[in-house]
Amino acid sequence: MALKMIDLSQEIFQGMSVFPMHQPTFIMTNMTHEDNMKTTGSKTLGFSARNLLISEHGGTHCDAVWEYKPSGATIENMSLEYFWGSAICVDLSFVTADRYIEPQDLQEALNSSGQELKRGDIYLMYTGHYDRSFGTDKWQTTYTGLSYDAAKWLAEKGVVNIGVDAPAIDHPQDLDFSGHLVCGEYDITNTENLCNLDKLVNKRFLYFGLPLKIRGGSGSPIRAVALVEE
Repeated sequence: MALKMIDLSQEIFQGMSVFPMHQPTFIMTNMTHEDNMKTTGSKTLGFSARNLLISEHGGTHCDAVWEYKPSGATIENMSLEYFWGSAICVDLSFVTADRYIEPQDLQEALNSSGQELKRGDIYLMYTGHYDRSFGTDKWQTTYTGLSYDAAKWLAEKGVVNIGVDAPAIDHPQDLDFSGHLVCGEYDITNTENLCNLDKLVNKRFLYFGLPLKIRGGSGSPIRAVALVEE
């Protein structure tokens, strides 16, 4: 069986767009090749390195339950089963930014996908927001998100990780942060700032979005990928 890998991760760089309340990304030179050669005295080889200052929720990332539930697990204490496994991607691009994703939308998208939603699945939502708005002033402000009932619908189906091609699984006007609220109630995770989900619509595939093993972490940047049968 031949597999194709699809990269679902945004690039990390200084000046990248981050959710309004999180740390902006800074990248600083630690040493240049020339400076390192002076330090080591080597005449043949120098090592270069940079330092990163980045939010645990910068770019494509996953959340620890602890981020939105004080009694929940921090990222290094969560089972890796939350972050890799069998996944489906459904097309919710018909939901406009002026309304929430509701349970009937999830069911319609699932029916259209031809896929079966199974307990333990990772559920990725293609909203089209990355394709339409990444790099514009609408990226952080104008997108759809899960209602409380829709998030609960997914959790009760046994989904362990809800992913989306937008800055958050919540609607930007939802000050109850319903998607995260439900993730806390059911001790599951979510993954935000994905891209290239258009390549996975209506497919089942193997997903990997492993977090760094950050002690006490509220989340982690990830390199998310999908393995799809060719």
